[in-house]
Amino acid sequence: MPAPTAPHQPHAHATSTGAGTFQSRLAIGGREGQDDILADEPLAQGGLGTGPTPYDLLCAALATCTTMTLRFHAGRKGWDVGTVETHVTHARVPGQVPADQFTRVITLDPSLDPAVRTELLAVANRCPVHKTLTTGAGVATTLAA
Repeated sequence: MPAPTAPHQPHAHATSTGAGTFQSRLAIGGREGQDDILADEPLAQGGLGTGPTPYDLLCAALATCTTMTLRFHAGRKGWDVGTVETHVTHARVPGQVPADQFTRVITLDPSLDPAVRTELLAVANRCPVHKTLTTGAGVATTLAA
């Protein structure tokens, strides 16, 4: 019998690269060196444009979590829903509360039963990242020794 594994604790590690003002190397999920990516700001914001911005990464988290949640729910129901796509954009709208607005567009097979499509749309709002964004989260910050 295989030994039980500890539950995954989501995490990321960012290190400035020294290239430009903003460029950082990201190790995501504890796979340092395997899945490293660069994050940066666009040229228009003073970056080098060499990778996704922090808000791109936040959009990616919401998009992938939504897609995973819908596929998981469909699987539990025994529904063959085919490909699920989620597209997320972010905009900051000064004077609007909240100022940060995420727009999520989900693409499902149009031949799916309308009741299935409606249920999956409701399930999207139960994805964990959606819940975090809409209910808020605490952030504890310390300096390393």
